[in-house]
Amino acid sequence: MATTATAIGTLPLRRPNLVAICAKEAKYEFLKNLRFPMYSVSTVVLPLMFYVLFGLVMGRQTIGNISTTVYLIPAYGTFGVMGASLFGTAAGLASERGLGWLQVKRASPMPIFAYFFAKVVMSLIFSTVDVVALMAMGMAFGGVHLPAVTAAKLLGTLLAGSVPFCAMGLAIGYFASPNSAPAVINLFYLPMSFCSGLWMPFMFLPHFVQKIALILPPYHLSQLAFNVVGAGQGGAMAIHWQTLAGFTLLCMGVAWVGHQRDQKLNG
Repeated sequence: MATTATAIGTLPLRRPNLVAICAKEAKYEFLKNLRFPMYSVSTVVLPLMFYVLFGLVMGRQTIGNISTTVYLIPAYGTFGVMGASLFGTAAGLASERGLGWLQVKRASPMPIFAYFFAKVVMSLIFSTVDVVALMAMGMAFGGVHLPAVTAAKLLGTLLAGSVPFCAMGLAIGYFASPNSAPAVINLFYLPMSFCSGLWMPFMFLPHFVQKIALILPPYHLSQLAFNVVGAGQGGAMAIHWQTLAGFTLLCMGVAWVGHQRDQKLNG
């Protein structure tokens, strides 16, 4: 018995492969949400439905110096990215906290950052599907002609801009209950979308709403996206990126407070 214990004690310990752990966690997080129609269908279909209705059916006009079909791609792309990021992180985190699944994850050998990494990756995948589908529909049915470089830059801008909303989702998920999470998300998601000019061109919004938009992160992300297709309102792009970065740090701070609170409550 002693010989066996000694032999086992001399075996080299294998370091965990953090890349493999994160990749596997992201894979199963994606599959879980793909099999959940309330998330996978709504986050992809809703922006496309709006684009068909207001871009293809009722559109075919111009906003500023570009066509409606082009203008609405970055607008509904921002809307879709917000939805995929907020619902993918906040609703999932709130539900798993309520079920005690987060405690199980914390007690397992898996590093906790892999759990959050998986949710961000999953949100990025669904955000990519949203934006690519919008561009494909515009090119196929709306007469949109986006050079490959422009399309890639628009996709990259929107994906980078999804990170602040993933952070916001984590902040909401740590303080909302499983039952209230969808309502709390919509309480932020829908008003911010309207006030930021995602449903109605910014220049047509009431003046006081335009003032509110200047402090909202969706406005700054949409302006970065509009700028890619030549429809921005002007101003320094660095200001938009700085605002999104500051918002991300603020939300991460709130999420960290919620995480510390959960650790204390659950011992």
